[in-house]
Amino acid sequence: MSERISTHRAKARAGGETVVLDDDATLHAMGYPRKLTRRFKAFDNFAISFTIINILSGIFSSFGFGMNAGGPRILVFGWIGVSVMVLLIGAAMGEVASAYPTSGALYFSAGKLAKRHKGAWSWYTGWLNFVGQIGGTAATGYAAATFIQAFAQLQWPSYQATAHQTVAITAVIIALQGLANTFTVQLVAVLNRISVWWLLIGLVVIVGALIVMPDQHQPASFVTHFENNTGFTSGLYGGMLGLLVTSWTFTGFDGSFHMSEETVGATVNAPKGIIRAIGYSAITGLILILALVYSISDYAKVAGAGTPPVQILIDGLGLGVAKVMLLIVIGAMLFCGLANLTSNTRQIFAFSRDGAMPGSRWWHSVSPRTRTPVKAVWLAVGCSLALVVPGWWSHTAFTAIVSVNVVGLFLAYAVPIFLRLRLGNAFQPGPWHLGRWGRPIGWLAVVWIFLSSILFMLPQASPITVDSFNYAPIALAAVLLIATVWWFTTARRRFQGPVSYGRPDEVAAMDLI
Repeated sequence: MSERISTHRAKARAGGETVVLDDDATLHAMGYPRKLTRRFKAFDNFAISFTIINILSGIFSSFGFGMNAGGPRILVFGWIGVSVMVLLIGAAMGEVASAYPTSGALYFSAGKLAKRHKGAWSWYTGWLNFVGQIGGTAATGYAAATFIQAFAQLQWPSYQATAHQTVAITAVIIALQGLANTFTVQLVAVLNRISVWWLLIGLVVIVGALIVMPDQHQPASFVTHFENNTGFTSGLYGGMLGLLVTSWTFTGFDGSFHMSEETVGATVNAPKGIIRAIGYSAITGLILILALVYSISDYAKVAGAGTPPVQILIDGLGLGVAKVMLLIVIGAMLFCGLANLTSNTRQIFAFSRDGAMPGSRWWHSVSPRTRTPVKAVWLAVGCSLALVVPGWWSHTAFTAIVSVNVVGLFLAYAVPIFLRLRLGNAFQPGPWHLGRWGRPIGWLAVVWIFLSSILFMLPQASPITVDSFNYAPIALAAVLLIATVWWFTTARRRFQGPVSYGRPDEVAAMDLI
């Protein structure tokens, strides 16, 4: 049967020796046959997380909030500090990814690392991850639709953006991204490679224009300027809220983990993909923030604009050039949504493979023609569209639903890291590991996730009204309540955590040719 097993080997350095890693053998040892095609190289794996983080999309979407919650001081120094903490989270996650390189990623590793109640740990982690990713796909599509309409208003001044049009455009975007994910993983890999260069070249073009074209820039000391327009009297509280700009941007780097079963040399390339995506995003994001901050001309005018970064571009570059720059940002958002949906699909595929979703037999099936989980793609599309629909009537309702995106994802990140720490020396690391730094880095990561999650659930504007209320805790509570009721009524009797399809030799015979 060995001639049917397509092995993919990669070399890694461990303890001064060269170790040959067999991707399929690693997967078989975890109890799974190979159903997906390994076409992602190291760069492709990095590209998906780098694209999901997407500094152009994240910073342009949240920059205005940061201008009113701390201003330049928090935008710049908060970015540096939070980036370091996210890098620690990525490093701790990378260590787990090296030990358990599967599409199940967070929920799979949680089930394997738990000492007791493996099914429950895996169940809650998986559903937090699922809802967080669905919310991310919906929110990214909605942001792209918003900026597309901002471009339309610049191009055709008579155009009036409405909530109905935003929802309709979002639906078209997500459906097209579903079509792209339907065909082949090779197409997605190519698009992700393009997205990296789109982001980097776009960054150079935007930053270069902001350096050269404006008639004047703010003085160097402007980076320490503090602004608190949140409505709260406490400057400390306003500044703490401004830290969310960076946290909002740095989500989705678990994408490299989820693509493990389609990555060559996954035990090394998946954790490296996570670390590189966060590191490069931190550096390039800081450059973009500095360029935007120093190009602000009239602070009050920009901070009060509907899309402050677009106003900065118009003021500094002129309307014609600003429209070109806006097209670059829109392209980045579309690439971000595509990568987010890809990662989301793999999580659904793996979660269904272990029987944790209704209709699991459907969602973990793989198309024999494209070698992709096509049905899972369209489940992800359908769920994302369902989250977008409330925006037809109320932007507040939509925000309440997708706000759980960030909190859900980071809590899902924390669980396997915490369980790895609780396991102590019994944890068996993969070829990529942190050595003696694993525990201190892991604890710092868990503590930061706990603190930042509290920030995400606090009121973000005063006075607190129906429109300004932060619905994140209600949305999160609703998700946890549904998961808990479901768990105690039926799931705990049929779901015991990640399943094994047999011994390594048995699952090897099940590999999809």
